[in-house]
Amino acid sequence: MNGTQQKPVDPPAGAETGSEADAAIPGATSISGKVGNYRWVIIALGFIITLINYLDRSALAYTRKALEGEFGINDAEFGMVLSAFAITYMVMTTVGGIMVDKWGAHKVWPTAAILWSAVTAMMGLASGLWVLFAFRLFLGVVEGPHFPALTRAVADWLPTNERARATAIGLAAVPFAHVVGGPLITTLIVTLGWKGMFVVLGALGVVWSVAWVFMFRDYPESCPFVSNAELNHIREGKSNNRELSDNERRSQHRATGKTTWKFMLLNPSLMSNNIAFFSFGYLLFFSMNWLPSYLEKTYHMNLHQVGWFVVAPWLTAAILLATAGFVSDWVMRKTGSARLARTHMIWVCQLLSALSFIPLMFTQDLNVAMLMMSLGIGIGLMPNSCFYALNTDLAKDRAATSLGIMDSFFALGGILAPLITGQILQRTGSFQLAIGLVVFFSLMSVIGIILFQRPDRDMEAAKGV
Repeated sequence: MNGTQQKPVDPPAGAETGSEADAAIPGATSISGKVGNYRWVIIALGFIITLINYLDRSALAYTRKALEGEFGINDAEFGMVLSAFAITYMVMTTVGGIMVDKWGAHKVWPTAAILWSAVTAMMGLASGLWVLFAFRLFLGVVEGPHFPALTRAVADWLPTNERARATAIGLAAVPFAHVVGGPLITTLIVTLGWKGMFVVLGALGVVWSVAWVFMFRDYPESCPFVSNAELNHIREGKSNNRELSDNERRSQHRATGKTTWKFMLLNPSLMSNNIAFFSFGYLLFFSMNWLPSYLEKTYHMNLHQVGWFVVAPWLTAAILLATAGFVSDWVMRKTGSARLARTHMIWVCQLLSALSFIPLMFTQDLNVAMLMMSLGIGIGLMPNSCFYALNTDLAKDRAATSLGIMDSFFALGGILAPLITGQILQRTGSFQLAIGLVVFFSLMSVIGIILFQRPDRDMEAAKGV
């Protein structure tokens, strides 16, 4: 007006403008139409720490020959040491779930990661059988909160139709840890010795913990990196309040939640899920702890060869597990049926896995064995995200606690698989009967899932939680 250019006035601090203000309204989207993807950064961090977690818990499986030479440990004793982890883990995963639901993954998860990293590093100080056994017991204690924390993060950071794929991405780190770990761990053992290998692995979780504390908050409402549009997407158009503290949100969940201990312990859909997850755990712990020894004993491979041959089954599992999460979410989005999207994925995969393991009981051909082992492990691990998604679908307000209960069944498989396999090998010198038990438990799971899992019938109990 007067020939001078006016300087634009900045909005008051904290004021929302333009598309941000629109996105703050439930059901609205930003003008640009972009939701934002910070929730997937959180899932990526979950993938990384799960990979580190499984490197730490599985590394002992590659030390079988070294421990035999240094401490005179036989197959039965080695199986006992391997199973020690799951003895304490079976209790602490439920306790860890309660802790995560109460205090949040922001505090509990990095604390656990630092502690289990320290225990992993100290494994290199072991001077005999019982010291190793004690370290494995303590490792199970401090790793207990891991998967409940992952489940809690998925439940709070992802909308319903993205939970299976998000969980699948996080859980794909389990087999991928063996894809990376086979060559990595065997190389570290060859170059640094088995004690030096544990020290190197122990440093990884500490680095992750620092990043997690700075990048994560228990609820996306509290995270400055989450836009209003992305928050609206996460909350599926429902109202949200950025002003509440994380403690207030947890109290709100507990006040309005419908999930009771009776529901978590006695609901047929959750119980059949838990029993099936026991069979899943038996398969995973058998493969994780004894596959290196299977290749060494049956096909007389050296440690370096074992490190590369285990890549095939675990890479197959990583690809199939991640794919299954996307397929499950797609079916859920198209049909709205958890039985079609989750239940059928579980029992079909466990049936095909059992059938794939049967030829391993009779063949001595390495090519056939690697093909069937890859299919058995790969398809068997494929429905992993569906187990987790069902817990979140049915018990969102107590997702970590419910997952902890399910993980206790998984841990029971982790106790029995190494222990029974070690005893069988000590008595028979063959993996035939041990593989037969993997088949039996998988088929048992198939029957239970088909008969008792009806999640659609129970979805009303979880609606609005």
